[in-house]
Amino acid sequence: MSKAINIIKSTAVPVNIENIDTDQIIPARFLKATSRDGFGKNLFRDWRFQNDDEQQPKQDFVMNNPAYKGRILVGARNFGCGSSREHAAWAIKDAGFDVVVSSFFADIFRNNSLNNFLLPVQVSEAFLQQLFQAVEQDATAEIEVNLEEQTITLLATGARESFDINSYKKTCLLNGYDDIDYLLSMRNDIVAFETARP
Repeated sequence: MSKAINIIKSTAVPVNIENIDTDQIIPARFLKATSRDGFGKNLFRDWRFQNDDEQQPKQDFVMNNPAYKGRILVGARNFGCGSSREHAAWAIKDAGFDVVVSSFFADIFRNNSLNNFLLPVQVSEAFLQQLFQAVEQDATAEIEVNLEEQTITLLATGARESFDINSYKKTCLLNGYDDIDYLLSMRNDIVAFETARP
């Protein structure tokens, strides 16, 4: 299955809470595994369930509302703060999200996301509030994220903003490359360079 990301057009899950830290994203007690698989079921675990009982979901948390689904997670300002655990990006990606939108990301979380094919899209606070308002009023509202053009669009209104991304990471995401894949993609150029050396 390709890891490449280009255009993501999807409904969204709005988690309108500021300063979401990595322990809230994936609690520390679930960090024992070393494989990236299986973390999605524990995403926002303490907000989703009473204690550790999966049979008792908290009805007031958005992820327990079946109306909200999609490949885009919309989070409030300062998303991913706290500890540097890479498992936070693993959990979000494993839960089926390809994009996280916020008006500010913690740097380590942003880098961990990019390294795990999860696209962090930083927008202005005003545009973020437009997204929250649209999605909270209509769970079927779609958002389009275009990585090639570096734009995010609320399709119902046409409201759009541009976002920044490191050019190297953009190339990797567009092609589904990790760091090794990127080097291998330049194999012919590397061989040609070495062959031309005296």
